[in-house]
Amino acid sequence: MVSAKINHNTKLIGVVGHPIKHSLSPLMQNLAFALRKLNYIYVPFDIPADRLEDAIKGMLALGIRGFNITIPHKEKIIQYLEDVSEEAGVIGAVNTVVNENGYLQGHNTDAYGVIKTLEPYKEKITGANVSIIGAGGAARSVLFSLIRHFKVSSINIINRTVARAEHLKDYFSAKMHFPNIQTYELMPPDIVDVLRNSKLVVNTTSIGMYPNTDDTPTNFENSFYSGQIVFDVIYNPLKTKFLELAESQGAVTVNGLRMFIEQGAKSFELWTSQEMDVDEVYKKLTEELSRT
Repeated sequence: MVSAKINHNTKLIGVVGHPIKHSLSPLMQNLAFALRKLNYIYVPFDIPADRLEDAIKGMLALGIRGFNITIPHKEKIIQYLEDVSEEAGVIGAVNTVVNENGYLQGHNTDAYGVIKTLEPYKEKITGANVSIIGAGGAARSVLFSLIRHFKVSSINIINRTVARAEHLKDYFSAKMHFPNIQTYELMPPDIVDVLRNSKLVVNTTSIGMYPNTDDTPTNFENSFYSGQIVFDVIYNPLKTKFLELAESQGAVTVNGLRMFIEQGAKSFELWTSQEMDVDEVYKKLTEELSRT
């Protein structure tokens, strides 16, 4: 859906990543532009890692209003920006860029998406022991949000490569003065007790994402318990096998669609200075994903 007839006043927004064909961001943002009757259009740009600098130069030359940044560019993009927001500087990753007349500003709206998604559970999360599966860009945003906003007491980082988890531990221990981080290798059933002793478990990896819907970070039901909060940043499918296992044990489960939309809403606001119609967009994307 395109927001308006394309003309000389149309402002161009995009998403830069590799691969990019799976992204629902064009559907979400073009719908949001249409709902607000804004003359913007949002398109995907599949840019390999070795062509990022060329892509940025091209976008500046074309006067593109802004763009989202996704895997594998969220950290590398920072060197090509004039300025980054406070949260992006702490997290060490950018997912949204605004072009103000050739001056590129980087933001991290993923953290905003995490906070908005987990806000209903703040009372339970505050002061708790939590576990994060994964050590990539999404894990960075979750770590920042849990330390800064939810004031958790301790964090476990669980990853297939322990060295990467250790790097994240060292980074956030120093950057946010938060020493209570432990690292573990993602090796079920070894991590069952770690997960079970966590009030909140967050999967920040792509394990279980469509089309690999039979995959899950843990196959052990006793990883979860009744009343636990289990959040999967994946939104396609809406209910991953990971969430199904947690739900079967009475855990409160949260999929990644709300985070996806909320981070997109913040980006939308940065580009347009208007608010996204979040509820309507959520409804439409839920319908779209339910068909897959």
